[in-house]
Amino acid sequence: MKVKEAMNRDVITTTPDTLPLEAFQKMYQHGVRRLFVLDPEDNPLGVISYTDLIGVLGSVKPSPQENKEISVAEIMVEDVMTISADDNIEDAANLMLRADISGLLVMKDDKPVGVISKTDVIRMVAAELLVPAP
Repeated sequence: MKVKEAMNRDVITTTPDTLPLEAFQKMYQHGVRRLFVLDPEDNPLGVISYTDLIGVLGSVKPSPQENKEISVAEIMVEDVMTISADDNIEDAANLMLRADISGLLVMKDDKPVGVISKTDVIRMVAAELLVPAP
């Protein structure tokens, strides 16, 4: 089975200048646990997770002396793990396990076309293993 058969075609993204609270609200609105950070030409720059944002938002303390807000670019993980839409789903599972991550950006012709998560992989495996009731 190919990654393109299991991936979610909705790639929820953000820009490097997005504020953490805005990114968190976008995740909540779309029901996702990660946002891929893209430049204006849709090249992946990084990824930011729900856990990353909770850590930052939970530690923010208002201070009159320091009125600077940080951006997603300052807290994102710059090593974006990607996989081709035409790769096998087994390759996606192995990559996620080895890198200890829960999702990959799916690329085709150097452009993001989807996202595949551990949940997507489990769903596909379960669908193939399940036997319909008689």
